[in-house]
Amino acid sequence: MKGILPSITRILAALACFFILICIPALLAVRQPTLKITPFPAGLRADPDRLRWHVEHLAGELSPHNHNHPEKLAATVRYITTRLSVPGAQVSLQPYIAENAAPGQQEQVNIIARFGSKQGLVVVIGAHYDVLGDFPGADDNASGIAGLLELARLLSQRERGGNIELVAYGTEEPPFFGTDQMGSAVHAQSFAEQGRAVKAMICLEMIGYFVEQQEYKSWDLRLAYPRNGLYAAIVGRWQDRYLAKTVKRSFKGASDLPVVSYSGPVLFGADLSDHRNYWQHGYPAVMITDTAFLRNPHYHTAEDLPATLDYQRMAQVVDGVLNAALTLLSP
Repeated sequence: MKGILPSITRILAALACFFILICIPALLAVRQPTLKITPFPAGLRADPDRLRWHVEHLAGELSPHNHNHPEKLAATVRYITTRLSVPGAQVSLQPYIAENAAPGQQEQVNIIARFGSKQGLVVVIGAHYDVLGDFPGADDNASGIAGLLELARLLSQRERGGNIELVAYGTEEPPFFGTDQMGSAVHAQSFAEQGRAVKAMICLEMIGYFVEQQEYKSWDLRLAYPRNGLYAAIVGRWQDRYLAKTVKRSFKGASDLPVVSYSGPVLFGADLSDHRNYWQHGYPAVMITDTAFLRNPHYHTAEDLPATLDYQRMAQVVDGVLNAALTLLSP
């Protein structure tokens, strides 16, 4: 017994040292704690009622909209185009062919609202508008599109110091995900071919679902992140850590909505949206999300309905993104 106790003590001490010297620094590196904030500039804020109205329309009358429902898809494109056509925005369609769609349904479009010019640095904010199968897709991703439409309204009434492109992407969901037929892949490729300089890309992927308690299947996520699901997440690679920190400070200055960040290896679905296609061209990009399937049990089901979303907190997410965009565009 006398020999065992010192051995156990040494093991525990070694584990404690490992945790202090390795785990805590690694945790801090990927979480990027910051006390600094970027104040929200005076002016209009996102309207929860407008966000609700967009989501209810997109996930209601216009649902389901994807390549298998061409009439609904066409109506959705018209709706988004109309709502992006605000003062100061130059709206255009970017057509492309998605070969994985059925014959006769392969012509797809991205919808682009440009504030500013095609010259100089640009901040891209994007969200996909297609849904999976016959599901309504309130959180995935009517929430992201509603955020994009509200950003257009807010940007139309603010002074801006540079160029912003708001992009609604087609064909993000399977059978297109991970191929060059994703709408975001087409847009990112076009930027690369034109030699466009991208200051940052911000992807809105499921931004409306919040709950009191969030369960994680992974012990390291449980260790690193809050146990409640009342926060927004900023997700990127290690290379995007400075962008993530800028966005995080902007969120903190925009509202009291808690925000966390992850910058590290592509794990836990960190690349499962449109930002991935900008990484391929060396553009800095992060995803803003409510953590999708890690939190929302209605992900890719018929229960992903407008009534399940929290529009007050969703508006705070939009304010954070607006503040980040204005900050990134400032001299």
